[in-house]
Amino acid sequence: MAEQIQILPLEDVVGDRFARYSKYIIQDRAIPDVRDGLKPVQRRILFAMHQEGNTYDKNFRKSAKTVGNVIGNYHPHGDTSVYDAMVRMSQNWKLRHVLVEMHGNNGSIDNDPPAAMRYTEAKLSKLADLLLKDIQYETVDYVQNFDDTAMEPVVLPARYPNLLVNGSTGISAGYATDIPTHNLKEVIDATLLVMENPEVDIERIMQVMPGPDFATGGIIQGKAGIRQAYETGKGKIVVRGKVETEELRGGRSQIIVSEIPYEVNKGVLVKRIDELRADKKVDGILEVRDESDRQGLRIAIELKKDANAEGILNFLYKNTELQINYNFNMVAISDRRPKLLGVREMLDSYIRHQYDVVTRRSDYQLQQAQRRMHIVEGLIKIISILDEVIEVIRHSNNKQDAKQNLVDQFDFTMEQAEAIVTLQLYRLTNTDIVALEKEHDELANKIKELAAILADPKKLKQVIRKELKQVQKEYGEDRLSQVEDKVAEIKISKDITVPNEEVIVSLTRDGYVKRTSIRSYGASETQEVGVKEGDMLLSHVQTNLQHTLLVFTALGHYLYIPVVNLPDIKWKELGTHISQIVPLKEQDSVIGMAAVPTFDTEQYVVSATQNGMIKKTPLRDYQTSRFTRPIVGMKLKADDKVISSEVVTGDHPIIVITKNGYSLVYALDEVSEMGLKAAGVKSINLKEDEVIATRIITEGELLIATQRGAVKRMKLDIEPGKRANRGLLLLKELKSNPHRIVDAWIVQPENQYQLISDKGEAVVNPVKSVRLTERYTNGSFAVDENSFGKVVAMHIID
Repeated sequence: MAEQIQILPLEDVVGDRFARYSKYIIQDRAIPDVRDGLKPVQRRILFAMHQEGNTYDKNFRKSAKTVGNVIGNYHPHGDTSVYDAMVRMSQNWKLRHVLVEMHGNNGSIDNDPPAAMRYTEAKLSKLADLLLKDIQYETVDYVQNFDDTAMEPVVLPARYPNLLVNGSTGISAGYATDIPTHNLKEVIDATLLVMENPEVDIERIMQVMPGPDFATGGIIQGKAGIRQAYETGKGKIVVRGKVETEELRGGRSQIIVSEIPYEVNKGVLVKRIDELRADKKVDGILEVRDESDRQGLRIAIELKKDANAEGILNFLYKNTELQINYNFNMVAISDRRPKLLGVREMLDSYIRHQYDVVTRRSDYQLQQAQRRMHIVEGLIKIISILDEVIEVIRHSNNKQDAKQNLVDQFDFTMEQAEAIVTLQLYRLTNTDIVALEKEHDELANKIKELAAILADPKKLKQVIRKELKQVQKEYGEDRLSQVEDKVAEIKISKDITVPNEEVIVSLTRDGYVKRTSIRSYGASETQEVGVKEGDMLLSHVQTNLQHTLLVFTALGHYLYIPVVNLPDIKWKELGTHISQIVPLKEQDSVIGMAAVPTFDTEQYVVSATQNGMIKKTPLRDYQTSRFTRPIVGMKLKADDKVISSEVVTGDHPIIVITKNGYSLVYALDEVSEMGLKAAGVKSINLKEDEVIATRIITEGELLIATQRGAVKRMKLDIEPGKRANRGLLLLKELKSNPHRIVDAWIVQPENQYQLISDKGEAVVNPVKSVRLTERYTNGSFAVDENSFGKVVAMHIID
């Protein structure tokens, strides 16, 4: 006993066992044979039904009987796997031509489970009979079954190229296969084409077989992908459902889906479309109904009045399985090995198989005909010596003695003697003699014909061609799937996915953002916006859900946020911090925002920095499709920061104001266009100074605040200069405790301004309360520095 124990490394044992298991599931379970297009379980089901006489011309039989026969004789696996395979071969939405006809519930395109096998009945389809035709003539090899009690075929004769016609799908160890279904007439045309010209190219094959033909129809797009798949075995196509638009009363319409992509679950598709409608991911769908019945598939998508049907359809193509990508992966077992095959290799393998099948059939039939011919010749011979033959048989001791006497006295062979002694006397009438002579002539012709087929490859080819054309004529159907050259580009307009609704968007100094409905904003008109203590409203604007919000930051970044993605919060409630929508660095802060209806305009974003740099970038450059993180809008030096970013239209002049009281006015066209990551150009010449504000000059007046609490209002009649100059002084110089500008704005007389101190104090006054003064003055004090504190900021309130 101890001698039988082997001590082996675990990795060697596992590796060896897994290799055996992998070989088994690749060759004998999941991958189809290139010759008959069947997996072993499918082949065994069809063969078992054929052996039992459960054929198309007989009555249906209970499915459980077939399953029991298959697992008892041929397939060493569970009944569920056999029945599932049997059901799939009966589903006309999975196979282009079903191989099993089934009575009862065999599932549905909604992926409903079939009835149990005790409730359904089945038989071979007429086309499946062609896969098994001539199997009785020793046309294929047989092997012993799993317990050596019966023989089963290695492959079926397959009168047509089933692998391409019905396709296949499967997953094994290290290999998977996805072969689409094709049109029977086209596949046979392609087979005949390759038989006629073995060097034919894929372009010519695609003229007769332009692409797959799915059982569920649909529209196939991308001939380049088909060509690649036909050449290499791998390729990608787009399959979309077949739709049309129906007009309804009241100016409404509905989209009707009559065909869906291959292997898409109709019930899941309908549910997904309805979820998009319910979640308001698409605007314009009123109702989704599954109106499918025994007449065929029909999904009705009813639209709202004046809805954009084409736009909605494009959205559904993009976001549902109304359009799918189908990836060819045409792996099949060829010469007992899995191979990635192009169409040429598939057809070549099938043609070689047919040559082999027809040759073996002809050889078998020739031998049978020659044996029968030999017997018929013996029977005809006894007619002329009938009395002598009978006399010899009468005087023989037994059957064996009679046979030997006939051989010895009349030169019959033992086979002829056997036929003579077993001959029934009525066969010796004149009628049967004529029949024997007729049979002799027919056999002579048949032997001559079969011998010619075996001797001449051209005649062998003619036989195969004739049989293929006969199958094509009897079983060919029109194409279901439509093939289009190009993959259609899907364009989705915003009005399909986002409602056309006006909202108010607000942003606070500390970075809290929200959108508020016009209704909520109007109802809260007397209430202040909801902000945290110590925070304040930086900006708010009326915009549309279909627009885009650009939020600018001090570190030169911008955040691209579709307005519809902002949280919908009441005006008096606190917003959401911007970092919850787009991650923002802790050391960064927001400085402003702009609502953009469209990027396709002649507008610019003008950004200015504290250290006196300025940049002008076309607004269209700010459009992006990836907006999950901050995007660089201006390259900065380490000690610099952006103080303002504005969207401008036209060529307004700008004014730059510094902390020490210098101002520079110049035309915007002095700043050339630059890309997003550029650092910009010098705006003003600074000497131990910093830029406090850079404003676009529009109609209005200039309001300035200093750290000492002085506020100055003056007209915008400052003499223009050139970019990068030092500019003109706006303040009167004081030797002790000089004024330093903390902020400056372009204002209207009806505005209000708010001053904020380093003590957290705030005061609001009307702009018109500030007296208009000349350029070289320090304005008038609005607050007392000693009690209020130093002014650190000024904000304008519309």
